[in-house]
Amino acid sequence: MKIMNCPLNGPRNISEFAYGGEVKPVPAADAPTPDWADYVYYHDNQPGIVREWWLHVPTSYWFVAVRDVTSDKIIATYRPEEAPP
Repeated sequence: MKIMNCPLNGPRNISEFAYGGEVKPVPAADAPTPDWADYVYYHDNQPGIVREWWLHVPTSYWFVAVRDVTSDKIIATYRPEEAPP
């Protein structure tokens, strides 16, 4: 069983979480459509360390996880308002 540490609820089974995508800068509200299309549909998908949005589904709590996509190891999790570890 794979465990993920939720900053709000502590260690939980990975089945309680939903992936929300990479953490990346949001384009300006008046940015051209291609910038928004890139933001919504395109992902770097590179091997290595990535910051990602995750949702703890039972509590609807969003947080950030730092994960090595090559090994699928979760390195750290933190609240969105905190500085990255």
